[in-house]
Amino acid sequence: MLQLFLLGALGPLLVGELRMSRAMLGLTTTAGFGAAAVLSPVAGRVVDRVGPRRCLIALLWLVGVALALIAWAPAYGVLLAAVAVGGVPQALANPATNKVIRAAVPVARRGAVTGAKQSGVQLGAFAAGLPLAALAGGIGWRGAVWVAASLAVVAALWAVRGLPADALPDDPSLCAVGKPDGGGMSSAGPGANSVVGSAVGWLLVFSLLLGAGVASVNTYLALFGAQRLGLAPTSASVLVAVLGLAGIAGRMGWSRAAGQPGRAVVLPAVLAGGAVVAGLLLVAALRVPVLVWVSAVAVGVFAVAGNAVSMVVVIQRAAPGRAGRDSALVSAGFFAGFAVGPPAFGALVESSGYGPGWLLVAVEFAAACLVAAAWAVRARCRTGGGARA
Repeated sequence: MLQLFLLGALGPLLVGELRMSRAMLGLTTTAGFGAAAVLSPVAGRVVDRVGPRRCLIALLWLVGVALALIAWAPAYGVLLAAVAVGGVPQALANPATNKVIRAAVPVARRGAVTGAKQSGVQLGAFAAGLPLAALAGGIGWRGAVWVAASLAVVAALWAVRGLPADALPDDPSLCAVGKPDGGGMSSAGPGANSVVGSAVGWLLVFSLLLGAGVASVNTYLALFGAQRLGLAPTSASVLVAVLGLAGIAGRMGWSRAAGQPGRAVVLPAVLAGGAVVAGLLLVAALRVPVLVWVSAVAVGVFAVAGNAVSMVVVIQRAAPGRAGRDSALVSAGFFAGFAVGPPAFGALVESSGYGPGWLLVAVEFAAACLVAAAWAVRARCRTGGGARA
């Protein structure tokens, strides 16, 4: 996910050198996440069949290739193609890592481990917004992206040497079948498969709406700070770092709380509600600029954490052998939101300004809140108020 945050954090430099409009910057996100959304269902099946180790090694090499192409890109078209290449490892990431968690982590610890894993995304936001953005100030944005590509290659070499063989099944021994503490669904009763499918469908729609708003903030927050609030490019990039640090705390804290399935059902609606407030704070920042920092924290704590909680729910409810595919379907919704959100935001900002753009983000978060609340009510009704959805 580092390429997304790099494009956002380095946006003020990119738009100048490559002569990009704000709408064109949004289309770079569409290229990457459009590819990820289209490929995610296939990627889930590949992970289930090939194994997570091979897929994790492959995705790290692909990240290195994509970042190297971004660093080299001489024109906007090449940049779009490079970002599209980066969509392939994004499609593989959640199915592979969630399958490892299902296989190797006891039920009681899955929420916390999932939160730590998902926080790696926000660590990328911090890296792009602070050290790499500062490095770009000294050696240029291309040099900073070359450094990022080198780090991906190092990670790939570590994965080749450090990851265990694909010898673990999809956790039949660790899965607490039919128990309310979040185990597997394979023997939960005759309605289990339809219940699981229902949860995945609702979470897919929720993730699409949430992703549209989160991607708009990730892509345009630094540019908003530089163009509208008068921040220097490096200071504007720090906004992305703040969002990343807040996202780490939010994902780890809320995912741990979601380790109890009864809480996991209601948390997506709660987090989306907090995200609505964060979107409205961005609107208010046009008049009170200091609120942009408060909003960056709120987006991280609430909106960014929502995706991590969705992954906890999937891990809790996936049937044995389907963890990769179910993760991929929910991820496809999130990636689709990332693909459509920034272009819509950029076009609206070009025609009407940042105020309507941030209002659109708040509306997307509100719609996600309504979907999550409807699912929570339906899930509790179907289970008589129980924890399973």
